[in-house]
Amino acid sequence: MKHILIAAAVGLVVSILFTPYLIRVFSKQGFGQEIREEVQKSHSAKRGTPTMGGMAILVAMWAGYLATHLTVSEALPSVTALLVLGLTTVLGFVGFLDDFIKIRKRRNLGLNKTAKLVGQMVASVLFAILALQFRDQSGITPASAHLSFIRDISVVSFGVIGFVIFAYVAISGWSNAVNFTDGMDGLAGGTAAMVLASYVLIGFWQFRNSCALLDDPGPACYQVRDPLDVAVVAAAAMGACVGFLWWNAAPAKIFMGDTGSLAIGGLVAGLSMTTRTELLMIVIGGLFVVEALSVVLQIVVFRTSRRRLFRMAPFHHHFELAGWAETTVIIRFWILAAISCLFGVGLFYADWLALVPS
Repeated sequence: MKHILIAAAVGLVVSILFTPYLIRVFSKQGFGQEIREEVQKSHSAKRGTPTMGGMAILVAMWAGYLATHLTVSEALPSVTALLVLGLTTVLGFVGFLDDFIKIRKRRNLGLNKTAKLVGQMVASVLFAILALQFRDQSGITPASAHLSFIRDISVVSFGVIGFVIFAYVAISGWSNAVNFTDGMDGLAGGTAAMVLASYVLIGFWQFRNSCALLDDPGPACYQVRDPLDVAVVAAAAMGACVGFLWWNAAPAKIFMGDTGSLAIGGLVAGLSMTTRTELLMIVIGGLFVVEALSVVLQIVVFRTSRRRLFRMAPFHHHFELAGWAETTVIIRFWILAAISCLFGVGLFYADWLALVPS
């Protein structure tokens, strides 16, 4: 437990202290956010607010993780945790390039779709290939070629090539879903903190009930690799998101930008694959799913009927244009995110209870 507490505390403190430094530097350099034309009226005051604040989340996440291994952990950083951290960082770099182009060209469009997809593909393929390597003494790899819900579904196997394709779809999907959600002050950051808190619980519970650690493993134990270290990564990132939220909450002093949203999306995708909870992540990250689906549905309906299903997509803007105050939308969406996380963790625990011998 102390590993998780230190990771979360260091991530929180570093994020709170480092973010205002980025605000000063980015403000001085004129690294301000451009605003979509559709929401110019309601968000015009936000033009010029510093962006690329996701750098603070990445730095604080790494600081929290490394601090744990430098202080209380006697083991070296695990390959599983490094793969998740690496995936997060690479996608954060892709987002940084996107943000930087927006700033330099003074528009709300950065990398073109092809360039962004190529960046996501490189990160995904490297993660997927490496995650199927590095077997531990029990023969367990960081990820599995089987589809998983709360555990591996043995009858659904992708194979190596299929898993690489699946990883690309999952990682690009989640990074884009978080990116869509990042449209109001603190909405994505607060939701991400809740999702990551859920994975702190999941990783720690898997560690306490790992098949490799139990003297008499039963059907309820978990065949996962390095669950405690994965929980430490989630805790460090959770602390980083909460610390960033201190400055990103309405009225935001800084935005995370694509630097943060793409990184967080890659992080939650990586956590879902390394904890064998890929389908459960759809429940836990339900708000991200709804935001992404709203964009897809808006496009499909408009192209088939030339009508708009929502006033504007992503979904949070629909309510804003309907007259809801921004803070009202954010708080109510946070409540929905919390319900999704609680329901997902409940399903996880219920699965364990059902398999524990009475």
